[in-house]
Amino acid sequence: MARGTDAAPDAARQTPLHGGDLGAARAAFPHAPEPWLDLSTGINPWSYPLPPLSADAWTRLPGQDAEAALLASAGDCYRAPSPGVMAAAPGSQALIQILPRLRPPGRVAVLGPTYAEHARCWTLAGHEVVMVDGIGTDDGPGDADVVVVVNPNNPDGRTLAPSRLLALADSLAARGGWLVVDEAFADMRPEDSLASVAGRPGLVVLRSFGKFFGLAGLRLGIALAPRAVAAALREAVGPWAVSGPGLTIAAAALADRSWILAMRSRLSQAAADLDRLLEAAGLRVVGGTDLFRLVEDPRAPMIFRQLGAAGILVRRFEHRPDWLRFGLPGEDGEWQRLRVALRWERGGPHQAPALPDS
Repeated sequence: MARGTDAAPDAARQTPLHGGDLGAARAAFPHAPEPWLDLSTGINPWSYPLPPLSADAWTRLPGQDAEAALLASAGDCYRAPSPGVMAAAPGSQALIQILPRLRPPGRVAVLGPTYAEHARCWTLAGHEVVMVDGIGTDDGPGDADVVVVVNPNNPDGRTLAPSRLLALADSLAARGGWLVVDEAFADMRPEDSLASVAGRPGLVVLRSFGKFFGLAGLRLGIALAPRAVAAALREAVGPWAVSGPGLTIAAAALADRSWILAMRSRLSQAAADLDRLLEAAGLRVVGGTDLFRLVEDPRAPMIFRQLGAAGILVRRFEHRPDWLRFGLPGEDGEWQRLRVALRWERGGPHQAPALPDS
């Protein structure tokens, strides 16, 4: 494992900068045109069509049969070995917060740069967190009790081979450790997922429903883990953790193979289109997934401000001010709006005024 640096405890306890905060964007750019175009979250703009819901889904507490139906659909979709290795929660963020509290304090290595909540939540639970920039093929997990990997990674799309991750999981399991693999963006690349070997000692896989299916507000995350860990997660989230409507919608979506296959193709094409749009604007694409693209440019702070003035929110990064992450526009008008706004940076006739840092 590559040598890392300890995460600063004070910094880890601060709320990380997240995408999707349109309230803050409106405050920073009060004169931006409405409606805002939010490209900061990496959520599919073409959401799964909501199925009809019975009144019971809204008026009754969700029953065990509804959760069982969800886990059956998820198991088929993810090719998991059995429902007993799964636990559902109101969002993968809830699972990220609970997992660190299921182990005594230890040393945790987070492969970065990545989603900041992992390091933050393990730190808040009393663990010593170190950020690392690689996992070696020969030196194993070092002295870490837990290793956290986001695969594919957010924000750069880095992907590690399943065989490499399984070797690391085996090494950690031999000493009672865990490999936690966050697969929030794995729906587009099922061949890279470890869900099919869920239940294996030392391996915990986290899946996020809302990003690929475009229903982030539904709040659903699923953990796939050894049976004892899955049971502990189910106990921690408690009864009725996922809403009745959420269970019904997610069960239908995860079982809709035709929609899933068609959407993978659509997102792949859209990501290629976004590459061309960004490159035509003089931006260098350095990574991403089919739900977002990462660009690197020394003018990124200025581009962020100029897009904000146009009512377009993209994701910036405090630790890398030269990075911007762009989600996919949806309707044709949104693509054109982004295309026109990016002409500003190139000195076009509608160049935006310089604005102070927000």
